[in-house]
Amino acid sequence: MYFIVVKFQTKPEHTDTFMERVADFTAATRAEPGNLWFDWSRSIEDPAEFVLVEAFADDEAAGSHVNSEHFKAGLESMRPALLATPKIVSRKVEGDSWGDMGELQIG
Repeated sequence: MYFIVVKFQTKPEHTDTFMERVADFTAATRAEPGNLWFDWSRSIEDPAEFVLVEAFADDEAAGSHVNSEHFKAGLESMRPALLATPKIVSRKVEGDSWGDMGELQIG
């Protein structure tokens, strides 16, 4: 699977509405065949930083995502709200889901 983490730094005047700005992009991506997850979080240290954790089943799913119309539209909708170029980690990894943490078992 492709496992991707992206950090977005928003301009102060767009921080509170950033999630509204990406709502259509998020819904469309989650509906894609091959999308495993597409989850947003907000930094507790910097409220202007949003973190996107996403995964796609395989090369085809990842390629379809970045070539989709909603991907292009989503990036353009974000552009005016961002302070800097997003930072990304994108890796092909084994597996197709989250696994249990070995160091901390509950129950």
